[in-house]
Amino acid sequence: MPMLLLLLFIAVPVLLSWPLGNFMARVMNPSPSTGTDRLQLLLAKTGGRMLDVEQDWKGYVRSMLLFNTVMFFAAFLMLALQQSLPLNPDAKGSLEASLIFNTAASFVTNTNLQHYSGEVSMSYFSQLFVLTWLQFVSAATGIACFTALARALAGELHVGNFYRDLCRSVLFILMPLSILLALLLVVGGVPMTFEGAATARTLEGVAQTIARGPVAAMVAIKQLGTNGGGFFGPNSTHPFENPTFLTNFFECVSIPLIAMSTVWMFGRITGRMRHAAVIFSVMMLLLILKASLAIWLEGAPASALSGLPIEAASNLEGKELRFGTGTAAIWAAVTTATSNGSVNCMHDSLNPLTGLVPLAGMWLNVIFGGVGVGFINMFIFIIVGVFICGMMVGRTPEYCARKVETHEMKLALLALLVHPLLILAGTAVFASTSWGSGTVLNKGAHGFTEILYEFSSAAANNGSGFEGLGDNTVPWNMATGIVMLLGRYIPIILPLAIAGSMSAKKPVPETIGTLRIDTPLFAVVILGSVLLIGALLFMPVAVLGPVADYLSTAVQ
Repeated sequence: MPMLLLLLFIAVPVLLSWPLGNFMARVMNPSPSTGTDRLQLLLAKTGGRMLDVEQDWKGYVRSMLLFNTVMFFAAFLMLALQQSLPLNPDAKGSLEASLIFNTAASFVTNTNLQHYSGEVSMSYFSQLFVLTWLQFVSAATGIACFTALARALAGELHVGNFYRDLCRSVLFILMPLSILLALLLVVGGVPMTFEGAATARTLEGVAQTIARGPVAAMVAIKQLGTNGGGFFGPNSTHPFENPTFLTNFFECVSIPLIAMSTVWMFGRITGRMRHAAVIFSVMMLLLILKASLAIWLEGAPASALSGLPIEAASNLEGKELRFGTGTAAIWAAVTTATSNGSVNCMHDSLNPLTGLVPLAGMWLNVIFGGVGVGFINMFIFIIVGVFICGMMVGRTPEYCARKVETHEMKLALLALLVHPLLILAGTAVFASTSWGSGTVLNKGAHGFTEILYEFSSAAANNGSGFEGLGDNTVPWNMATGIVMLLGRYIPIILPLAIAGSMSAKKPVPETIGTLRIDTPLFAVVILGSVLLIGALLFMPVAVLGPVADYLSTAVQ
């Protein structure tokens, strides 16, 4: 049964990704032949001359950084003034300064790591006009930068206009899909109201306050934009965010949908559909392997049940009985294969080796990933793989008919090392000081994994939490906020610099010695690069965390 669920939950977004990817290519890269140049005229009338200027990769990056900086400070200001702004029927108070910094950094970077509980801390204004707004524009930033990368690899020196691409992403892709999903969720029972919290009286006569609000609007974009930031603290385990198996299905298939579609969009823009199919197949293989392992490992009973009559049961600790173990394992795999980070079970309660599955997804950070940026991360592994193959046969490496030389490799290696550096350095500091050791719920290997997971989630712009961690402290808020900012923008800027450098070179004609990028052999090259480099970078810390946790419970 769990494997049938896996087939259902993955087959639907795969089938939908093909037409959506074609549509996204026409929207983001319109031409007179597609008829979508009318969108360009519409944007020109509303956006003015700022949207008309064609930019090279440097200008594109400057515009992206400027816009994101403005977003950050606007979000910071609105969160700081939350108590004085409208749409606050439950009179939510002010937030602590380091928490404001962390939250602004989190949502600007498409991470949506939450060191607060939304229904407790945030007003409706903050939820809608700060956090939900950021989930739209941060996801659109990823799509826009990915589009620029694709244009550069297609040989264009001018990679477009960031503001124009941002508007296209929001208005014609994210908004329509989010409205459709929100309507489906409302029909499924997800609240959408501006009334304050409801008061009810239990059978024992005790008064109970039930938080509610404009939930459906936020949940829709949190899933489609690979954001993950929940309206409520428990995220998609909460019955108001995810009331039924049907809403669980809609939300889960929405997580990888746009990320999968960007691969086909890349093929359309570059004119290399067979190459896109190779990349899609590698990502899909990794996703299926990841989800299958999660289902199998979580089917074993929890060690805490040893010796009890229910010992033979699968691990139901921390699971919503509405969804069961299988669906929870699938969600945990999918949400960390993308940089979504929403949860429908408690990851801290996963069996130790199951907990390694979401960690591996965030460490590799290329299995579809966030909308747009997942492919950008994969591009780095492709460049490294192409370079290694070229050196093995004594030939200058080539990719998309452009030579990959020393300058591009320096940037690629720097981009490759930033991710593990942020994770491992942060984990080392917090595991060895009271900043981290004093905030874990469990000591030993499991507590180490809690710290490791938090930095992995922040660096991968994922946002999910292992929990069991008292992370709403000034050191945690500041450290993860900085990691999220660095982990978002450096891995975007460096690949764009590589693609921009390659686009300026003369095309190299393919010969019999050229490494074909549209063959099964190239799929093996990509897969080998991802797995080998990922293992070299993270295997030691995996042994110190989840593997040691498993061995300690096995001995007991």
